[in-house]
Amino acid sequence: MTTRILPAVGDPDAARSVMTLLSQLPDAEPAPPVTDSTQLVDALARLAAVSVDELPEVVLVHERIGPVPALELVREVALRFPAVGTVLISADASPVLFSAAMDSGARGLVTLPLGYEELASRVQAAAQWSTGVRRHLGAGADHPTGPGGTVVTVSGAKGGVGTTVTAVQLALAARASGRTVALVDMDLQSGDIASYLDVQFRRSVADLATIADISPRVLQDAVYVHETGISLLLAPAEGERGEEVTDRAARQVVSALRGRHDVVVLDCGSRLDSANAAAIEMADTALLVTTPDVVAVRAAKRTVRMWERLQVRKAEETVTLVNRHHRSTEIQPPLVQKITGTRVSGISVPANFKELSAVVDAGRLHELDAKSTVKQALWALAGELGLVGAPAADTPGKPGKQLARAGDRGSLGLRRRTGGR
Repeated sequence: MTTRILPAVGDPDAARSVMTLLSQLPDAEPAPPVTDSTQLVDALARLAAVSVDELPEVVLVHERIGPVPALELVREVALRFPAVGTVLISADASPVLFSAAMDSGARGLVTLPLGYEELASRVQAAAQWSTGVRRHLGAGADHPTGPGGTVVTVSGAKGGVGTTVTAVQLALAARASGRTVALVDMDLQSGDIASYLDVQFRRSVADLATIADISPRVLQDAVYVHETGISLLLAPAEGERGEEVTDRAARQVVSALRGRHDVVVLDCGSRLDSANAAAIEMADTALLVTTPDVVAVRAAKRTVRMWERLQVRKAEETVTLVNRHHRSTEIQPPLVQKITGTRVSGISVPANFKELSAVVDAGRLHELDAKSTVKQALWALAGELGLVGAPAADTPGKPGKQLARAGDRGSLGLRRRTGGR
């Protein structure tokens, strides 16, 4: 049987060494190496979207891969693509690293300098394990077989541009169409989704920060199920606890939620820290919200350039939403696109705060009238981003049809006018 192998090696010399040895393995079909963690995850996600059988049996992760550290990358691959056998390549042969690699989900460890016998043995073992898992999945086991749910981050060019309103309405639109949805407040120091949705709950994302392996039971205890059916993971009430949420913790939280929900929406606020940087990097869609004024657009440009410098997100992989738009505004979406270098959404949200003031003040943003032009635009945006699926039948705790009908009344007309899906 042919073993498909995908190496993730950033260093050109190391890549040549790995490919030379892989070419000598019997029945091996090595793919060209990917050079960073983002390329690896994107490549696996594309293959998994077609079929689990399209995934390589073995992924090799070199210790100097970046920007995500090797062990964290191994963990992410194991969580998102459980039918792939991951092997870590490292100069460190200590029992401590071996144990850490196994805990992260690796199926083997190959030490540097590379030797043919050791590499062949580890690749063969990982491939056999992968084949067994796929056979088990093919028999109908209830395990994730692909990249999981869609992850969308919503970030603000600066404070006060409407980031939280956007995130909440995207989550509501996705839930209304029958999808399972998680809404996460990753604005760790000043996020207040709880106030927008009239929620009092003592658990937060910070409670998951020190947990090495987030089980479904642990996740369930930290999540608040809102009356709309959305699973909420809130920011800590004490802003200083936000520092407890590291980039590693954020990756684990996002991966755990993605494995259990069709859609995960993260409100990242306007401040960049290691946790929401990790979330933005992992996201399928990174949405940047700005208003059509000079200060906000300049802030959006600075944000995009900072993301690029830190290798968090490329400009062309970012979607910008123009909020509080008016036809008479001097700064129009095409100019925003030119200035930021991002793709500007085909949907612009009209400037009509009066529609929002009553429900925001009451903490009932989920009760925004279906006739609201703001709601119509944001729900159309959810369609454009692919967050809206076919309505599900009503089930206890999941008011699918009722919310879907509200969404149809509120956004169908605008979707037709804007071309949103």
